Amino acid sequence: MPYSPEDKKRAVMRLRRIKGQAAALERAVEEGTDCKSLLQQIAALRGAANGLMAEVLDSHLRELFGSAKETVAVREARDPDEEIEALMKTLRTYLK
Repeated sequence: MPYSPEDKKRAVMRLRRIKGQAAALERAVEEGTDCKSLLQQIAALRGAANGLMAEVLDSHLRELFGSAKETVAVREARDPDEEIEALMKTLRTYLK
C-alpha cells in the first residue's frame, strides 16, 4: 500500500490510466478493431498494470525491510530469513 500522499497520488493516477485503457480496449473489441491493434492495446494495459505492481512492490519492500533511518537494534531484532520467505511468498503469488 502506498503510504505517502505522493505515492498514493501516483498509484491513483496509474489506476485511472489503466481504467481508461481498459475502457478503450472494450470499445475497440465492440467496434471490431483488428487483432494487431487489440494486441497493442492489451500489451499497453499489461504494461500499465505491471508498472503499478512494481510501485506497490517497491512500497512493500520498503515497509518490509525498513529504511536506512532505522536503528541497528530494530533491524537486528528482525529475522531476515522470515522476511525473505515472506517476500518470496508474495513474489511467487504475483509472478504466476
